[in-house]
Amino acid sequence: MRIFRFFPLLAVSLLPAPLLTNTASAAPTAVAEPLAKTAAISRIDPTFWWVGMKNPKLQLLVHGPGIGSSTVTLNYAGVTLDGVQKLESPNYLLVNLTVSPAAKPGKLALQFQGAKKVKYEYELRARNTDPARVQGVTSADFVYLLMPDRFANGDPKNDIIKSTNVSRIARDSMYARHGGDLKGIEQHFDYLKELGVTAIWPTPVVENNQPKASYHGYALTDYYTVDPRYGTNAEYIGFVKNAHAKGLKVIHDVVLNHMGSQNYLFKDQPAKDWFHQWPGYTRSNFRDAAFNDPYAATQDRKLFGEGWFDKHMPDLNQTNPLVATYLIQNFLWWVENTGLDGYRIDTYSYSDRSFLMQWGAAILEEYPKIGMFGETWVQGTAQQAYFAQNIFPEVQGFKSNLPGVTDFQMYYAINETLTKDAGWTEGISKLYYTLQADWMYQDPMRNVLFLDNHDLSRFYSVIGEDFQKYKMGLAWLLTSRGIPQLYYGTEVLMKNFTDPDGKVREDFPGGWPGDKKNLFVAAGRNPQEQEAFRYVSTLATYRKSHPVLHSGKLMQFIPDGGVYTYFRYNDQGEAVMVMMNSNKDEKTVDTARFAERMAGFSSGQEVTSGAPIADLKTLKIPGRTAWVVELKR
Repeated sequence: MRIFRFFPLLAVSLLPAPLLTNTASAAPTAVAEPLAKTAAISRIDPTFWWVGMKNPKLQLLVHGPGIGSSTVTLNYAGVTLDGVQKLESPNYLLVNLTVSPAAKPGKLALQFQGAKKVKYEYELRARNTDPARVQGVTSADFVYLLMPDRFANGDPKNDIIKSTNVSRIARDSMYARHGGDLKGIEQHFDYLKELGVTAIWPTPVVENNQPKASYHGYALTDYYTVDPRYGTNAEYIGFVKNAHAKGLKVIHDVVLNHMGSQNYLFKDQPAKDWFHQWPGYTRSNFRDAAFNDPYAATQDRKLFGEGWFDKHMPDLNQTNPLVATYLIQNFLWWVENTGLDGYRIDTYSYSDRSFLMQWGAAILEEYPKIGMFGETWVQGTAQQAYFAQNIFPEVQGFKSNLPGVTDFQMYYAINETLTKDAGWTEGISKLYYTLQADWMYQDPMRNVLFLDNHDLSRFYSVIGEDFQKYKMGLAWLLTSRGIPQLYYGTEVLMKNFTDPDGKVREDFPGGWPGDKKNLFVAAGRNPQEQEAFRYVSTLATYRKSHPVLHSGKLMQFIPDGGVYTYFRYNDQGEAVMVMMNSNKDEKTVDTARFAERMAGFSSGQEVTSGAPIADLKTLKIPGRTAWVVELKR
């Protein structure tokens, strides 16, 4: 994320010693009437919890004026009060509980005794065991990345929320809210299905009540609430459920490293050590290499990990175990509450490395099927692999447990392929050498491939609006190893470069009533836009129905004369050949050198055009062309 732009919950023994401990009897007690929140308690995080979680420990962060001086009692079968802990601010109190497997769902009555007596009903819910929830994300998926504010406006009633810091819509300003929402995405599920998409990745949907540039979602102001301009928490739960019913998975975009300055936790800080404090505003140096550079200066390493991402994004101190537990519980909460299928972790490399290991372990322990990949905008495959599950020994106390990453190295390689002439290591050879370095990962199939995203110049503009190169890039995206991700609008040739105007985040044409163009329907597209959509849809649909192309083995051959050839194949005798000619002119390719993979095949069919290939021995491939050939015996 650029602004243009847990671990297992810590056991009480690992927390700072409680200042007050008041363990109550486990005998149940009847509650005569609902116990509502009072003015003395503004909120408790997590907002509710579940019985039967694998880790029985639960840390409640209670917020309210003067609540820190209270003692706490409870009386609920199966729930033990392990202790309470004061924080630096008198407006916070930590309540540490153990929720045993014997506990039943219900309302847990917490009684706070301070200047006055306050009762609070804390809800313990039953877990949802629907097998359709938390499906995970794999190389069989095709991920569609979109910005909810810029995709489609399905509910004009939530465009303006007067209680927010930005209570207006201004579609003529790229930094203002435009009105897109969850309902707008949901209304276009069929469009995504037609395109061949299997998973939706919206940029963060949580509340972002910042006074400036709040539309992108990466400066969250409430960890437990969907932004009201997108919808409600209940609507998001319904969004995930309805997506699943349509055969679409949902990836939740999360930020571990920082929050928004309007978050109540920053405006009324529980303690100074919840954030990285500096004498004055100090920005990160954005140099991830300092984390594992054996020769790094201490100050460089500190600036990278503890400097703020931006002025309105306070940097969290994840070495504080209370902060770490707060974050881990929150991201367990979202999975359990919604049934989402995967997490994309923003600015992954900026977080404290011990925390990252603890966070990943906690999420995977509770939800072993969940898909997870982190943003690793770094240089070099070794550096990228360092942040994923890899074959390296532990380096400076860090051994990543993150299943996959956003594969920037492959992004650099495909861009070089389509913008530079072929050389020994340059141009299309860059793809070969980058893929060759996959030996560093435990499983590179879990890495996410992409041509562009919300922080980068749009792919069609980068390649000079060359339609042949466009098709080459899409062919690579949907046939190479890993999980392909498409940025919204790439399928209909949306363009523009990153610049101060933010035009790479323009609205999807047709997402708003009265739009002059509607690219959601074939009738609204010009012939080239329709051909682009058809090309993506054809290849994505073929990929979905032919597992050999998304889950088969991969064999690549060293590029020769600007032509790069690789195969996806399996033990059942199926094979798909991909041949990419990066030259301007036609090339004649003698396929004898590919005999290892082509033996036994006599003909083929180019997938995107349907054209038959009767003779595989010598192929004449046009310039700036990628063929995806299903081999036939």
